[in-house]
Amino acid sequence: MWDAFVINPMVNALLLLYQFLGRNFVLAITVFTVLVRLVTLPLNLRQQRSSMRMQEMQPQIQAIQKKYKDNPQKMQEEFQRIGYNPAETLSGCLPLLIQFPILIGLYRAILIVLGSTPLALLELTQRVNPGIDLTPLLPISNKFAWLNLGQPDPFYILPILVLGTMFLQQKLLTPAAPKTQNNEDNPAAAMTQSMQYTMPLMFGFFSLSFPAGLSIYFILANIIGIGQGYYMRQATAHERAASEERRLSNVKAVEKDAPAAKTADSAKAADKDSSRSKRKRRSAKK
Repeated sequence: MWDAFVINPMVNALLLLYQFLGRNFVLAITVFTVLVRLVTLPLNLRQQRSSMRMQEMQPQIQAIQKKYKDNPQKMQEEFQRIGYNPAETLSGCLPLLIQFPILIGLYRAILIVLGSTPLALLELTQRVNPGIDLTPLLPISNKFAWLNLGQPDPFYILPILVLGTMFLQQKLLTPAAPKTQNNEDNPAAAMTQSMQYTMPLMFGFFSLSFPAGLSIYFILANIIGIGQGYYMRQATAHERAASEERRLSNVKAVEKDAPAAKTADSAKAADKDSSRSKRKRRSAKK
């Protein structure tokens, strides 16, 4: 099942892209990366908006947790009142969980497509769809600059780029914690802050043994993620500015209506006093 639904489709996709893009395997990986990011873009954007909303709600969440720590039922009611669902905090892991099958499948697909041994070529022919004529594509070009795309980078340049681009991506995609928030009182925020450093270091270390083609996929995906993070930061800033402008407009409208309302109340009070005075005069005449 894994081969049929993950590895074989990736092998055939890379071969088709390689065929239509002038037998350039790096260009095939580039287009493949863009397609994967486009498919997962709605999920990534949704997760990013949810993370930013959860981060903005953290002061309220912490206040409720402290106030109702001995009353879980009341705590849940207050969470529902402010629109917080604790299960949403787990959604941040979903894009990463989706990426893992892609990474494992692409790792195997690159090794199969770029394999040069007779056994590797035999495995490749068994995985190719009947509609693809493999003969004119062989041998698959695995050279790019100083790299053998099926082998790790001997100069460690790609692992450094993986680490650097992933750090920038994590920095932009992770919502900034409020200045008043103390991470020591918020384990979720502390874990998010820690992930900004541990994830790039982990994948940078893995890239030391990854095929160069997979490291190139990582770098391209991270660059797209950096663009996505920048866009989300700008969009969120505009939304906050628009929300603040609406709030100020409402405050000004209330302040503007206040004198008129006060004048109307004064007029009503004056009418009541006048009516009382008239009644008193009529009573005195009688």
